[in-house]
Amino acid sequence: MSRFLSKSVQRLRPSGIRRYFDIAATMEDVVTLGIGEPNFVTPKHIVDAGIQSLETGNTGYTSNAGIYELRAAIATQIYNRYNLTYSPDDEVLVTVGVSEALFLAMKAILDPGDEVLVVEPCFVANAAAIEMAGGVPVMVQTSPDNDFQVTGSELETHITDRTKAILMSYPNNPTGAVLTIEHMQQVADVAEKHDLVVISDEIYERLVYGIEHINFATLPNMRERTIVLSGMSKSYAMTGWRIGYATAPAPLIEAMKKIHQYLIMSAPTVGQVAALEAIEHGEDDVEYMRQNYDRRRQLIVDGFNRLGLTCFEPRGAFYAFPSVEITGMDDETFCERLLQEERLALIPGSAFGESGRGFIRASYATSEDNIREALVRLERFMINNGFYIPEDEQLATA
Repeated sequence: MSRFLSKSVQRLRPSGIRRYFDIAATMEDVVTLGIGEPNFVTPKHIVDAGIQSLETGNTGYTSNAGIYELRAAIATQIYNRYNLTYSPDDEVLVTVGVSEALFLAMKAILDPGDEVLVVEPCFVANAAAIEMAGGVPVMVQTSPDNDFQVTGSELETHITDRTKAILMSYPNNPTGAVLTIEHMQQVADVAEKHDLVVISDEIYERLVYGIEHINFATLPNMRERTIVLSGMSKSYAMTGWRIGYATAPAPLIEAMKKIHQYLIMSAPTVGQVAALEAIEHGEDDVEYMRQNYDRRRQLIVDGFNRLGLTCFEPRGAFYAFPSVEITGMDDETFCERLLQEERLALIPGSAFGESGRGFIRASYATSEDNIREALVRLERFMINNGFYIPEDEQLATA
């Protein structure tokens, strides 16, 4: 049957995350830190708004760009948070999650063979979205030596005459890194020097710890060349509602909307109504969840470092990204053995790009009880395989 399939689809790599979920699904008593999904349910007042939408018969299509009131609320929120002005008429587009927004952005700007610099480690769909749009992803590696910050000099080494855009995701999945203003300015300088579009995926913008998130479009001269992607899934625990959005100058949004209207028509109406409720009345919910994630973040990072799995401090999202170098195993072997021996599911860092090799991704978007149990199993695995000696035994042999 492969003769019926397009070569472009056959060339797409399968998700490096999915294999571990499939294995874990065949096993009992598995604790997973693999899923990047809030364990909170959508707050009740948001759910009620969606239910009311259904019960009152609000079940038809919306405007292609999304409900006007929702677009206006998004624009107002961005102005209040970042002092950035976007017109709800033609500079905001509501999409089916950030995944659709990412594909639309790529399809809108790329001609066949155009190159996009992709900062990695990164979400597994980033390179695929570029390939599906006919472009060529050019991976730009980062490292823990500077907390996975991309640098202007590293971007420069990958520039060619086919380079069209830079794609980056900060706060980052899988590392939890947040780009400093100094490194953001380096990216901006490269983009301006080479006349590039910047696609900035900021879906985790509300989940930062001890710092303030900076919207990339606020940098000097960047609004005119930046497409910012965000949405409701992570901050408001609304993953299944599938509401994302893009903000950008009107010509870019118009191009994206043209594809969106043929591909999707409009994002789910009930999800849009719920999203409007979330933006207008969900700030306390966001802060409650953020504080919970912060406690879990500290718990899991301390646990990894205690066991010798060196982990830099993630300042955003809900992921930790420790190194498994101490074990002498590669990240895939480590995760496979951990799953088989202790029924603990983590994701190999190499699933997120070459610069993730030797690391593992652990999501702390789960309960503190699950995190504590995961650390118990991880410690047992480390002890049984001779990678860690408990403190009491260290003292006894001193």
